[in-house]
Amino acid sequence: MSVDLPSLRELTSLSRQWARDERQPLVIIVDDDVSVREALSELIQSAGFQSISFASAHELLEAHVLDSPGCLILDVRMPGASGLDLQHYLIRNGSPKPIIFLTGHGDIPMTVQAMKAGAVDFLTKPFRDQTLLDAISVAIERDMAQMAVASRTKENSDRFATLTHRERQVMREVVRGRLNKQIAFELGIKEITVKLHRGNVMRKMQAASLGELIRVWEALPSELRDWG
Repeated sequence: MSVDLPSLRELTSLSRQWARDERQPLVIIVDDDVSVREALSELIQSAGFQSISFASAHELLEAHVLDSPGCLILDVRMPGASGLDLQHYLIRNGSPKPIIFLTGHGDIPMTVQAMKAGAVDFLTKPFRDQTLLDAISVAIERDMAQMAVASRTKENSDRFATLTHRERQVMREVVRGRLNKQIAFELGIKEITVKLHRGNVMRKMQAASLGELIRVWEALPSELRDWG
């Protein structure tokens, strides 16, 4: 299933909304070296980004800041849970924040593992400041897109929950391309009744056209589309 990413206009609107809510993008640094944390924080803030830093994955998880829009900068090798361990933990728990990995001694297998799991970049120290700042911009944009998609999916799921059993049946047949008379025959109801349910579906799902209704349907979680 493919899901359309939000447009630049939608991202801009969402960004302004977050600004009003005081939810500016946040760059989260996790590195056990205090001097690295301080240097990264200074660089990031000089570029106009907000940042917060932690000495370990445990400290980060205790802080409950992952719901903020933004990205993570992780040291690959740290005492306790490594950056790769944290990446896998976040994926398993449904919090796939965009991650930029930093390492002083990375190798090809480690890089491949991180990138396959969705990392934005894998930078080997020393690196150019602008290279890191460019990666941060890409990561934040990706997170904004992911959060916008998640928000839109929740809205559509909430609307779908307002449909009656029969309206859900009609919606499923409509997006399959069935005509009203075909749906009426399939469900054993009158065609005028199908038209009534179809109108209710369009109104409740806030779809202005059949094409829009199909896109909404395809963006619903699979457990809802496979309903009944």
